[in-house]
Amino acid sequence: MSFHTPDLTQHPPRSPRVRLGGYVMLPRSLDKARAKLAGKIGEYLFPNPLDNDLLEFAGVAADTLLEAVKSGKSDTEILAWINAHAAPKRSAWEISAWSTWMETLTPGNIRRHTMTADTLTKLAPAREDIHTLFDRLDLDDYACFGGKP
Repeated sequence: MSFHTPDLTQHPPRSPRVRLGGYVMLPRSLDKARAKLAGKIGEYLFPNPLDNDLLEFAGVAADTLLEAVKSGKSDTEILAWINAHAAPKRSAWEISAWSTWMETLTPGNIRRHTMTADTLTKLAPAREDIHTLFDRLDLDDYACFGGKP
């Protein structure tokens, strides 16, 4: 792999909020895919349910995305690849609406995402500002690498 391969045993992937081409989760998924190919994924999974949500919406399969990532493409090149291979093609407003919807999901409010209030209480009992699934992922990433929730 190249110099831009993240080592997810040393630091978390990018936040799920970071967008590429309007897609939330895409930079995070690319970090995990690159780390998986390099054997540096640590405790993370690719694809996981959120990666699968992104891939389903974008209209590409995980294995074909991994092949594109394996070729050493940059984030910008992967975005162009997704736009060329997506089925169906998505317009900018669709991507924006989907990304905004994803940012507002609460833990456990859709199938496959089962973070419960009990788990949040164990992770950060004094925190009352964790409302969305992305809040929970950011908190979990921070805590897993030594941060105090």
